[in-house]
Amino acid sequence: MLLGYEADTDLAGIRVVASDMDATLLADDKSMPAGMPERIRALNDAGVTFVAASGRPLYTLRGMFEGLDDEMGFVSDNGAAVVCRGEVVFKSLIAPETVDELLDFTLGRGLGIPTVCGLDACYVRTCDRSYDEFFHTFYRNIVYLDELEGLCARGVEVNKYTVYLPEANAVEACATEFAPSFGERLSVTCGGPVWVDVMNYGVDKGAGLARLCEHLGVSAADVAAFGDTDNDAQMLELVGHSYLMANAEARMEPHARFRAPSNNDRGVAVVTDRILAARRAQLG
Repeated sequence: MLLGYEADTDLAGIRVVASDMDATLLADDKSMPAGMPERIRALNDAGVTFVAASGRPLYTLRGMFEGLDDEMGFVSDNGAAVVCRGEVVFKSLIAPETVDELLDFTLGRGLGIPTVCGLDACYVRTCDRSYDEFFHTFYRNIVYLDELEGLCARGVEVNKYTVYLPEANAVEACATEFAPSFGERLSVTCGGPVWVDVMNYGVDKGAGLARLCEHLGVSAADVAAFGDTDNDAQMLELVGHSYLMANAEARMEPHARFRAPSNNDRGVAVVTDRILAARRAQLG
């Protein structure tokens, strides 16, 4: 049974606040809480690093937090790229032959629409351009190609492979298809009802956040994290202050200690304001 967020009173020692994006920081209409840039700057001034932890690529996240690069961190692509105040802390590239194997598996079994995520752009088949408006919500830089095989041989650095499932059956496809076939050698997770994400083995948001904390010299016990779905599980389990959003599914409850208000009720902002108040009171 999760405790209400008000039960977490030991907030003054928090040094990192990490938040998932979709259905966590962002409302259902994809809007960010009013005043979020000001909160991030206030956290930075109080010695606390705000971290956007998402399956979204680094270039998309940077665009969403424009002008804040030097005051925050990013755990992007589910931990496959980690940046702190403009400095690249970690990146993990998938082997070219593995990318092609994943493409053959997805297309051969008709499991969904593959998107190959590079460090600078997302690569999608030209025949899937009908989903362009939806894809641009997540991928700000999209390159359409007739075929995706052999991308790495053309110099593309791939750090995440993502399948879009328009029928919202990602949890089932992950459990019955992708995880049994690749889970022993790659990191396979759901990024919500329509996404299956595949990264190198050992790459997840928890591992990415741990790398960022090591870079900062911060203990995981002094980190607050917010999430709502499967690809947030390791991050929530890592930290001392773990908050599951009120809109999350019940199956996620074992991974967190506290319940935050829903994404539409701006739960991340509500708890962040409490953390800021506690930190300011300690600093005097």
